[in-house]
Amino acid sequence: MAAPIRQKRRLVSPPCFAHSSGVTAQLTFGGNSFELAGEAALYWPAHRALLVADLHLEKASSYAMGGQFLPPYDSRATLEELAGLARKYAVRAIYCLGDNFHDDGGEARLEGDAAKLLRHLTARHDWRWIVGNHDPGIAASFGGGVHDEYCLDGIILRHEADPHDPRPELSGHFHPKFRQGIRGRLVSRRCFVRSATKLILPAFGALTGGLDADDPAIGAAIGHCRSDALVHAAGRALCFPLSGGLARSEQGCADADMRRAQHDGGGEIV
Repeated sequence: MAAPIRQKRRLVSPPCFAHSSGVTAQLTFGGNSFELAGEAALYWPAHRALLVADLHLEKASSYAMGGQFLPPYDSRATLEELAGLARKYAVRAIYCLGDNFHDDGGEARLEGDAAKLLRHLTARHDWRWIVGNHDPGIAASFGGGVHDEYCLDGIILRHEADPHDPRPELSGHFHPKFRQGIRGRLVSRRCFVRSATKLILPAFGALTGGLDADDPAIGAAIGHCRSDALVHAAGRALCFPLSGGLARSEQGCADADMRRAQHDGGGEIV
């Protein structure tokens, strides 16, 4: 049962902030401006760069090898969505923050249409593969450069957050999702988890699951510091506090924000 709705009040966010401007959801992080691009990508205007995490290409074919058969179109769907965002933002560079393929054999299994599209994307853009735990042997067979991690304008790009690194950092790995009970049903949305120095991207891949944004594993990865979930809804970044279990205690306020976003594009923006 959903918690009762209490009087709506402004949600508090960490030192970084998100705000809406027109039909974009903008935020500042590490001294740079970004936009939430769709539900699971980040656009960096200063570098005309798109950042995504956890594509998990060829996950369906990996499962098929174990006897669990899924529609074999996940790689194509993921890359088509990425190509659409690249066109929309006219990007120059694309950074993929690890677990690009579901396993090290994924490159060899990539089906024809998906392989053709990936070659097209890497040829048109400055494409960077960050190594993940699922694809430590990625060979960039379809183009692009491979990095264990990458530093751009003082911001570290890596696959898994390092709680001991004080530098601003963009990462993936945890597939965060924000979950709330609304009108008696559980609503789950991909989200970004943000603290003062960490910004964890949701999984971009078509067949990827998710971990609750308030999970202790994510809290440990960001050093158990104050954080919030950013949900891209109706062209805005809705912020829901996660520190100290506050997200659950503010259930009623969160429900009200999510409902308003669904119906009229509103929500409290901080």
